[in-house]
Amino acid sequence: MIPNKFKIANWINNTNVYEVNLRQYTNAGTINAFFNELPRLKDMGVETLWFMPITPIAQKSKKGSLGSYYACSNYTAVDKEFGTVQDFKKLVAHVHEMGFKVIIDWVANHTGWDHIWTKTNPAYYLKDSTTNTFKIASGMDDIIELDYTNDDMRNAMIDAMKFWVDECDIDGYRCDLASWVEVDFWLQARAELEKTKTLFWLAESDPLEKPTYYQAFDACYTWKWMHTTKEFYEGKLTLSFLIDSVLKKYDAACGSEKIPLWFTTNHDENSWNGTEYEKYGDMAKALAVFSFTWNGMPMIYSGQELPNLKRLKFFDKDVIAWDGKYALQEFYKTLLTLKKNNSALRTADANVVTFLLATDNPNVIAYLRKNGNNEVLVLLNMSKQTIRFEIKDQHVTGKYKSIFGKAENDFTKEKFFKMQPWEYLIYEKQ
Repeated sequence: MIPNKFKIANWINNTNVYEVNLRQYTNAGTINAFFNELPRLKDMGVETLWFMPITPIAQKSKKGSLGSYYACSNYTAVDKEFGTVQDFKKLVAHVHEMGFKVIIDWVANHTGWDHIWTKTNPAYYLKDSTTNTFKIASGMDDIIELDYTNDDMRNAMIDAMKFWVDECDIDGYRCDLASWVEVDFWLQARAELEKTKTLFWLAESDPLEKPTYYQAFDACYTWKWMHTTKEFYEGKLTLSFLIDSVLKKYDAACGSEKIPLWFTTNHDENSWNGTEYEKYGDMAKALAVFSFTWNGMPMIYSGQELPNLKRLKFFDKDVIAWDGKYALQEFYKTLLTLKKNNSALRTADANVVTFLLATDNPNVIAYLRKNGNNEVLVLLNMSKQTIRFEIKDQHVTGKYKSIFGKAENDFTKEKFFKMQPWEYLIYEKQ
């Protein structure tokens, strides 16, 4: 685990992240149309809003009818599809009044083909020696790569990042493909931006693959967990492998200071690899419970509270099929409320201890999280069978209350459970 030399924003230890796909969120797909969603999200318990890129989208070599949010043509403007900088500035001010935090997506590795720098500062880009033009990013021909050996480009990038802090008062960055950019740039950028404001830094980078990125970032993705849980559901891996070879490695990589970001879907996964229900089937909600109760930060993607059962198009208009019912809103509200209010679920807090509990059934993940007198007990049936088991652990004792069923149990002596396929149980110590 790599120590962080930077100051940490004091609100990130028990926050959550809600990813906003602005294009597909409403029929209008604009910043101003999103205002109407805020009261519902506030009631649900959302705290940190992550907006996918709102910068102008490159038109040259664009994909689909609208192009990719991740092919930027100007780092200090808003695409007309979404509104204006002034619109976004008003939104940030409004959500701050409501108690939200705001982070924005930052795409530092590459730009679109017609970014303003291609004309004003072509030396900012890597060149393809074969074609003698800009170097295409790996596997994506609508974007071109920036040259991080160019100090002027680095400074221009940092100035662009400062713009959103100074102009709109954002609270942090989710950095796209962070590990495709040298970690020393992120260290440079964070040191410079910290002179203005203590921000939250989230990297699309997995610490099991690139542990050094925790030098610059507060939180990192858990891609490995997401992929291996899918393989587990498909019967390709055992539960013991999932715990011993994946989960415990995240614990070791993060220690008591760094934050893993847990999720069951996001914009990439939904569009390219399938919805969470395509990937995880009946296990999806149990994995969501894990995301909110294991050490780390939980993320919800736009529409999961529906639940969203369709893959959203990436380069074209494809509005989330809201039906006004929000069938999983209360499910997520219960988890979000617990995460916020029970200090046993704080992340990156040395006072929190997590006990992986022993049971007499190999299909169960059972764990207890404890902070002083606060305790949360979580039981997950990770199988398609009805199971019976006993907790063989002395850490669980006393009276607990189910956060979903509200039933009260005294587990001092009776620690026997019966669970339905893929069922989840969460108890708070009374």
